[in-house]
Amino acid sequence: MRFLLDTEHLDLAGSIDAMLARADMPAVVRAWNDGDHDPGRAVWRGLADTGVTALLASEEAGGVGAGAVEMVVAAEQLGRHCVPGPVAETVAVVPVVLSAAGRADLAEPLFAGDLATIAVPDEVPYAADAMTADLVLLLQDSVLHVAEPDVTHASVDRSRHISTVVARESVATDIDTQRALEIGALATAAQLVGLASAMLSTASDHARNRTQFGRPIGSFQAVKHHLADVAIAVEMARPLVHGAALAIDSGAATTGRDVSAAKVACGRAADLAARTALQTLGAIGYTAEHDLSLYLTKTRALQSAWGTAARHRRTVLSAITA
Repeated sequence: MRFLLDTEHLDLAGSIDAMLARADMPAVVRAWNDGDHDPGRAVWRGLADTGVTALLASEEAGGVGAGAVEMVVAAEQLGRHCVPGPVAETVAVVPVVLSAAGRADLAEPLFAGDLATIAVPDEVPYAADAMTADLVLLLQDSVLHVAEPDVTHASVDRSRHISTVVARESVATDIDTQRALEIGALATAAQLVGLASAMLSTASDHARNRTQFGRPIGSFQAVKHHLADVAIAVEMARPLVHGAALAIDSGAATTGRDVSAAKVACGRAADLAARTALQTLGAIGYTAEHDLSLYLTKTRALQSAWGTAARHRRTVLSAITA
């Protein structure tokens, strides 16, 4: 199994990274937190122009017809830049289920920058960002419904809310619920790798520039070891994401196990990166004014999105002991 990315994948990552870097994403996220979604919507339109929201949609549905590998390359960059909105849902899950449903009419607005979200009881009982999404779906018992938000709850991540949803119209039947769950978990895992990578960069930059006793704190052995632990965790998690994406694309029998292993490893890497960045930056890292706070709260929110660590560990354990 080949885990190295092709030049096309690296170019895709580079173009998304460059676009988001120009957008001043911390300012976009803070505006979103305060209820001003216009800058964030502009970012999503830019992402749609690059084809990000159409990657997993079939060509018959008007999409690119790419695979899960391309999707995780994109999702990692969206995590790295802390993009607000229902990322896993808009980029991965909804395009897949709408393609399976043959509903190009519902998928097409996503390719222009509309946002979509979905709930999949009992595994994913809440739809993320349903109040800001242009399309809300409910997938239950293999039946896909157009839905609307019911009860909405705040999240630790101010740019994210979760809602129960109520079905309004059935639009398709016989939808593969397991595939939707796997795609959602994988997209979330890729986001967590991106978040971890960004927090590692923030902590490393601070360690190089912050001095104590006349020396950069990054020269102290304890700091170096903590940062090295994060780097190892990130580099061990990323191949699991790519391996799970290859499993999905090839229809491997191990797909469920591979996706769950990736979600667990990425969650752990992001959690370690968050705690290490906080320790490295010290008191400034606790402040809402520092950009690190945006990454800390999104990391916490995504830990349980599309399956908790405990749930995914059970899947891995069941697979290796069967």
